[in-house]
Amino acid sequence: ATVTSNNKQAGTKDGAFVADRLKGKGQIVVVNGPPVTAVTDRVEGFVEEIKKHPDLKIISQDQNAGGSRDGGLRVMSDLLTALPKIDAVFAINDPTAIGCDLAAKQAQRKDFFIVGVDGSPDIVPFLKDSGSLIAATAAQDPYLMAEEAVKIGYNIMQGKTPKEPLTLIPVGLITKENVDRYAGWTK
Repeated sequence: ATVTSNNKQAGTKDGAFVADRLKGKGQIVVVNGPPVTAVTDRVEGFVEEIKKHPDLKIISQDQNAGGSRDGGLRVMSDLLTALPKIDAVFAINDPTAIGCDLAAKQAQRKDFFIVGVDGSPDIVPFLKDSGSLIAATAAQDPYLMAEEAVKIGYNIMQGKTPKEPLTLIPVGLITKENVDRYAGWTK
């Protein structure tokens, strides 16, 4: 049995946020990560949502930042040099988003916004900072994941087979507008 965040939903929520904020028109960069299920599901959900809007164009999505802050900084720095017009950035996780934000600061670029995935404690100060380009993150719920995993594990030990081999935990969307109400990764 596996318990995980609904990573496709995370990408979809970020995609809907981007599409809405850009009013269905603009150029988007996906700062990708390692080819693991969580990342590919996030990107798939994001791309599917963006494709619903014909005037939104993904102009790069093959740059692997490794899921790290340093990788986000490196990849985004290169993208900012190569691409003069970017309206939004989808980073596959919060560390990558933070790296992208740092690259934008170093390049003195303020002409786009960034969305990430995780809802990690590290992203909260960036969401609260009006000078940060990070506008949203699709937030996981580690406590709910752990709670579900313990329940399923207990039931397995009691000889009960899980109803489904995969349990997907829904994600929320945290933005600059609602971050003050976000409890973070706490119960």
